[in-house]
This record gives sequence, C-alpha cells and structure tokens, in this order.
Amino acid sequence: MKAEIVSIGTEILLGEIHDTNSQFIASQLPGLGIDLHYVTQTGDNQGRLHEVLSRAWERSDLTLCTGGLGPTQDDVTRESVAAVVGEEPYVDQETLDNLRKYFAARGIRMPEGNNKQAWLLPSARSIRNPHGTAPGWWVEREGRVIVCMPGPPTEMTRMWHNEVVPELERRPTGSIIVSRTLKTIGIGEGTVDEMVGDLLSSSNPSIGTYARADGVHLRLTAKAPTAEQANALIGPLEERVRAILGHAIWGADEQTLPQAIGDVLIERGLTLASMESCTGGLLANTLTDIPGSSEYFVGALVSYATEMKIKWGVSATTIEEYGVISDETAREMARCARENTGADIGLGVTCVAGPAEQDGKPPGTVHIALDSAALGCRDMKYNFVQGREAVKRRAVTSALLLLRRAIYEES
Repeated sequence: MKAEIVSIGTEILLGEIHDTNSQFIASQLPGLGIDLHYVTQTGDNQGRLHEVLSRAWERSDLTLCTGGLGPTQDDVTRESVAAVVGEEPYVDQETLDNLRKYFAARGIRMPEGNNKQAWLLPSARSIRNPHGTAPGWWVEREGRVIVCMPGPPTEMTRMWHNEVVPELERRPTGSIIVSRTLKTIGIGEGTVDEMVGDLLSSSNPSIGTYARADGVHLRLTAKAPTAEQANALIGPLEERVRAILGHAIWGADEQTLPQAIGDVLIERGLTLASMESCTGGLLANTLTDIPGSSEYFVGALVSYATEMKIKWGVSATTIEEYGVISDETAREMARCARENTGADIGLGVTCVAGPAEQDGKPPGTVHIALDSAALGCRDMKYNFVQGREAVKRRAVTSALLLLRRAIYEES
C-alpha cells in the first residue's frame, strides 16, 4: 500500500509550529506494512490544497491529512476533499447533535460556523473525536482512501491510535516493515559508513546511516510477511554491526544517551555531579529528565559568574593564569563538583556560548573535564560554530561522551 501524508496549516509554512504530526505518522506506518512515498506541507488555501490532494488521490492508495478541520473560514480541508472526489457535503444530523451536546455540556453557545464540522460526504464516514469539536473523515472510493484528522497533536494521536490504526490493521498489506536503530557516538558519519561499508549493499534487510545530534544512527530495516520473520532477518545483520562498532554503539531505538549513561552508572554503583558555566544547568537538566536519575545524579553547581566558581573552590590563581575558558579551569570545576557534593564523578563545563569572544577565545570554544578517583581525570576541547543554543546542546552531549569514554576506558 502506497501512502502519503499531507500536513495542512499556514502556521507550519510560516515556521510558527513544527510539523510533529507528519513525523509521528511516518514513524507509525512501517509497523503497519505501509510504504510512505510522499510528505507534503501546504497552507490554508483551498486552491493549493485542492492541487495537493488531487495529486495524492491519483498516485497514492492512502492519503493521511492532518489539520484544517476547524470551524473557521480558513479551515478548508473538507471543501478541498469534497472537490477532489466530486461530491457535495451535507450536514449529518447525528454529528451535529453531538457537537451541540459538546458545547452545552460546557455551558457555551455553539457558533454557527461550527455547523461545518458536522459535514459528511456520500463516500465519507465520521471519525469520532472525544477530545475536540472536529470529527475526522474516512473517505473511501475507487479503492483509494483519504483520512482527515485534526491538527492539534493530542487530538490527532488519540484518533490515530483508537480509530484509524484498527481500521488499517483490518486491511492486509501482505508485509510488515520492521526497523531497528543502533546509535553510536564519538565517530563521524563518514567513518561509520566506511566501517560498515561491506554491509550497505544488503537490500533486505537494508542499512542506512544518519547523522543526529547525539551521534550517528544506523537504521536496519527488513520487510517480511510477519514481524517475527522481519526480526529474524534483522538479527544477523545487527550482530555483525555490533561486532564491527563495539562500544561506539551506546543504545538502540528509543533509548536516549542520558538513559544509557544512567544505566551504566547504576550498574557500576557510581554517582555523578556537575559544575556548569555556559551551559547554565542544561547538563543537569538533561540528566534529570530521566526518571530515577536521583539514584546516580547527586546535583549541580551552576557557576555562571566567575565569582561563583571561586566561591565554590576553583582556584583564583588558575583562572588568572589560564582564563575561565581553559582546560585547567574545567578540571578545577570537575574537582569542585565532586568534592562539594561527595559524588564519585565530577564533570566541569566551561565555554564561550557566543556571540561575542571571551578571554580572547572565539564563540563555540568548549572545555570539558572529568574528575574521579574511580575513573581518573580527563578533559577535552571542542570548537562548535553553530550558534549559542547549539553550542550549549553540543557541550552537554560532549560531556556525556567524555563520561562514557571514561567509563569504558577509551581514549
């Protein structure tokens, strides 16, 4: 089954919101054995939306739309779908009664504009939406299907899981697509590609490499009549990839780098603390996003001002001699994090987030250090040039990389 996604909303084109709906739906389709061929974003313009949907109707078996089901004049998804299939909408009395009950239960008068949310087509059936006023549409004719879902992600995901997926599962596709993602850190995309080069010619299962913020990911994908058969195809390929990349692989699928680090710290009975300057507590925030992180993360000292670094134990002489942005100061910060909190491991992060220079160092200069009686002392220096926010994020990822290397005694 060939599918495409159409995300509708001028706010998407203006960059006011992220198109998370398309990303979510795309991640769901492989498990249903549905091949996604196209993703289109378009605004609330009936002419352009009609053009997009007409093309989708001609080339795809299944078109999944999100957005444009509201009651206002610029919500034109229903009108556009009706024009594509050549049918006139009518007001479905049962849907209209349910809408009126929805508003009455909240003590609100239903505006006349909401009547359009009760429209149906001869080839359409309503999809219930208990979380909002916009029912979805399931339009089916001539072997093709258009599914229209509301734009708000909470409404869309609920409708997808409870109403759309069960219907799609009743339609056999003849195959299931299963993917397994292996995540690496510390080696570049080109190096990963080179290391697994002999495996890239495999077609089923296939393998692809993708650069991400937390390293390079490898997606292993197989297609088979059942999930069990697809997993059986992936298994041997995964074993070969793991044998080649070793400890560079830190996790798989939905696992995050902080989760993986936390699991190892728990396994080894180690505790961690941080002293952060330019990251402003982002490292601590990232670590504590993980439920149960109190088992290994002791706390953080956010020493944004130089005076606070000195107050918490960083040598004023070190700062005067080497500067705030230096390996030496980062090492002092790591030591202070460990000694002030009693943790087994201290991480120190100091950098120039930008946009201006500091201590003669260009924006993006990052110094990170680790201090531990159990793991020894290490430091690293980077220069990132992607801007202030990206520098902070990458400094956090690099600190976790340094910690992971120390745990596995890698250089």
